[in-house]
Amino acid sequence: MIYRLLISLLSLIGLAGVSMSEEKAPNTGRVFEMRTYYTHPGRMDALHARFRDHTCKLFEKHGITIVGFWKPLDKTKAEESMVYILAYPSREAADKSWDTFRVDPVWLKAKEASEKSGPIVKKAESVFLDSTDYSPIK
Repeated sequence: MIYRLLISLLSLIGLAGVSMSEEKAPNTGRVFEMRTYYTHPGRMDALHARFRDHTCKLFEKHGITIVGFWKPLDKTKAEESMVYILAYPSREAADKSWDTFRVDPVWLKAKEASEKSGPIVKKAESVFLDSTDYSPIK
């Protein structure tokens, strides 16, 4: 189901921002990462607040490009999970960005403050993706 969601999302993103032509753009070498977070009960609002108030700015600081954030249409699933997609110039750049993000004192302080009422993320899944030659988004 997650992979069908990803295909649909990437197709919509491509259609919204890229005009289709007979000549395809060469692959830029960019890689994408789809992350799914599952929260502890009642902690989704805290996760959204942490992204809104801290994480998004820190991603930019560390060279992580945000493609978008989504929540499931199913109300129950929306209360416990969130999907987002990031882009990087390469897999090596992704690893470097995450290495510096994880030890950033601003991130560590924001994470600690946001978890005063308990942990937020119960489980995180990550899949790195390479666009196909026919993908409208590269």
